[in-house]
Amino acid sequence: MNGMLSVGMALFFGCAMGSCEPVQVDAPKRVFVSSFERVEDFSGFYITAQGHLGTSFHEQSEEVVRSGRFSHKAWFDGANPDSTPMVNNNHRGYPTVQLYKTAGGSFESPCLVTLWVWLDVELQGDPSGGEDDWFSFATFTDDESDRWSRTVLVNLSHDGFVHLQHTAGQGRQEYVYQTTTTKFPMRQWVELKMYLDFGDNGYAKVWQDGELVAHAAVGNISNRLAQAHFGLYSPPWMESGVVYNDDLRIEMVDGEESVGLDQD
Repeated sequence: MNGMLSVGMALFFGCAMGSCEPVQVDAPKRVFVSSFERVEDFSGFYITAQGHLGTSFHEQSEEVVRSGRFSHKAWFDGANPDSTPMVNNNHRGYPTVQLYKTAGGSFESPCLVTLWVWLDVELQGDPSGGEDDWFSFATFTDDESDRWSRTVLVNLSHDGFVHLQHTAGQGRQEYVYQTTTTKFPMRQWVELKMYLDFGDNGYAKVWQDGELVAHAAVGNISNRLAQAHFGLYSPPWMESGVVYNDDLRIEMVDGEESVGLDQD
């Protein structure tokens, strides 16, 4: 089931004592899945240009694969000009998942996102006190336009820890829990599970290979997942790196208790 959006509605009739009344049965939750076997999984969605700024590239690849024949590979070779307040020159190479363009529209949260990642990149701190290196695994937005004005990111810090970015609001970070001991391992497949609740008293959690590594309250956002992207996203001054993605799954869920993961 690749690149498939699933939604169902069933209406059954129970008959008792000669009369039938409609009984509404809960519909299966909607889901999008792709193991990157088919480019058509992302048909109608925005895909970043090949050779973005002459440094960022992405493709289906047979080099490092978790399941099936292909994974999604993205890499960058060379630095870009610095970004400005009006121009974002970050490295980028990915297909987006534009749920708002599908027949059912944006997904209502809470949602659980599962992604397998293989990463090889060197991240360093800035000794001068400027911005440290980082790598972004996932970007989520409630925005049903090209602006992506309110986002929540799952990033890797220069010191090797997966964390949430833009939590309480755009540009604002407030954490409930953040690991300082479990680092993200390079050059091996790692499972990331990301739980997103954008409703009242919203929050997000990230599990790395089944271990909770980040938990943050999320505010100033609508209760929907409109778009997402994965693949390659990193700052313009970095010069090289490669990432593979496989076995992506985005699903609406009933709540955190239903996903069967460590909640501490």
